[in-house]
Amino acid sequence: MAIQPEPAAVASLPPEGRDRGRGWPGSRTEGPPPPTPPLKGEGSNAAALPRHQRARGVGRLGTRVLDGRTRLTTLFQEGCAKIRLPHTHDQSLQAVLINTAGGLTGGDDVAWEIDAAPGARVVLTTQACERVYRSLGDDATVRSTITVGAGAHLDWLPQETILFEGARLDRGLEVDLAPDASFFAIEAILLGREAMGEAARNAHLRDNWRIRRGGRLIHAEATRLSADPLERDGLGLLDGANAFATLLYVGADAELKLDRVRDLLTDATGASVVGERLVVRAMAPSGLALRRIITPLIAHLSGAGTLPRLWHL
Repeated sequence: MAIQPEPAAVASLPPEGRDRGRGWPGSRTEGPPPPTPPLKGEGSNAAALPRHQRARGVGRLGTRVLDGRTRLTTLFQEGCAKIRLPHTHDQSLQAVLINTAGGLTGGDDVAWEIDAAPGARVVLTTQACERVYRSLGDDATVRSTITVGAGAHLDWLPQETILFEGARLDRGLEVDLAPDASFFAIEAILLGREAMGEAARNAHLRDNWRIRRGGRLIHAEATRLSADPLERDGLGLLDGANAFATLLYVGADAELKLDRVRDLLTDATGASVVGERLVVRAMAPSGLALRRIITPLIAHLSGAGTLPRLWHL
């Protein structure tokens, strides 16, 4: 039951609030607010498109080295971007990046900024696989910016990204390395939900990597899926695979790691070294098959020599 204000309470309102009928105090209209006008360019009888709630998030993390251990100096989290710091049994700092929105869809925007101080050891992973849902037209955007100081090493180890049917993802990774820093990264993509019989053949992906050493570009690549059947079925492309991954190691000892990497390869994977860059490409018919391929590679190439604990759950 609505409670009517006391007469004295009504009298206490300023004149502009008392003399406008049922409008809120200070409003310029009487009665309920007017309907939302149509979008520009639409006819007067066209219904306005709904404005959907979208996720926004920014997470920043900075480090320093104190008494031989990597310590936290900066932690900023806003919106749906959260960072958690589990305890470790070595000298590194491990951070778990979390999207509390529960997934991404068209129009979402998430940004991560990481600074590994000189001499630091940092491991970044995610709480679970990231899900990218069907979009109404806009891209979900994820931008990750990483700086790795002198003598430092950083592992970028997010768990797999699952593209649902109709998903649209625009993702970018920018890394700036000091002259003697090292870096390891993996990005794995699963196309559709295998248990649902979904192949996500209408999913769209743009994934751009730019790796610089001292400001000079040393590695660039762009992955694109545009729902073209040739991309999914072409012999020189995915060849029907529903899961694929790229692993990149940058360091002065890249060539020394190649022989062991080749021992771990399967028929659907390949590895090469150019200068200080070791690149591995992997494909598989399913997410489970892909994970069985990449987990021993991650353990070999990561600075910690093992998988983050959350990869085992």
